[in-house]
Amino acid sequence: MQTRRETLQRSAVVAGLLASTGLFPHYAQAFDKAAFDAKTIAEAVKAMGGSAPVESKDVTITGPDIAENGAVVPLVVGTSLSQVKRVLLLVEKNPAPLVAMFNVSPDIEATFSTRSKMGQSSDVYAVAITQDGKAFFAKKDVKVTLGGCGG
Repeated sequence: MQTRRETLQRSAVVAGLLASTGLFPHYAQAFDKAAFDAKTIAEAVKAMGGSAPVESKDVTITGPDIAENGAVVPLVVGTSLSQVKRVLLLVEKNPAPLVAMFNVSPDIEATFSTRSKMGQSSDVYAVAITQDGKAFFAKKDVKVTLGGCGG
């Protein structure tokens, strides 16, 4: 039977080994500082490798017309375009417009669901970036009410 001291020592060794292999989430390499620091939609798309976005019916975004709680606004983004490498979710009036970025492979359906925090009413964009750097978008106006009273 192990003592508590031995268990803690072995746990520390295992944690050290995991840290050295990069398996902890805070060491993830998917973070793109320039994209999350962007202040406009165009800057965020450019930082993620896209050109000037063009509106497309092949990119979709769904969410509520009126969000009574701006802290948890459910949104679904997707695209039927081929050769897509990234799908972005952006909220125009947020301090940092980039809310989420999804890397896409040809093996999956490019439809993603998440929740976003919105401090005020704003246009919300779904942007699909293709392998050749072209960017296509769809947008939706979401109104955030104060106090959840619906008006």
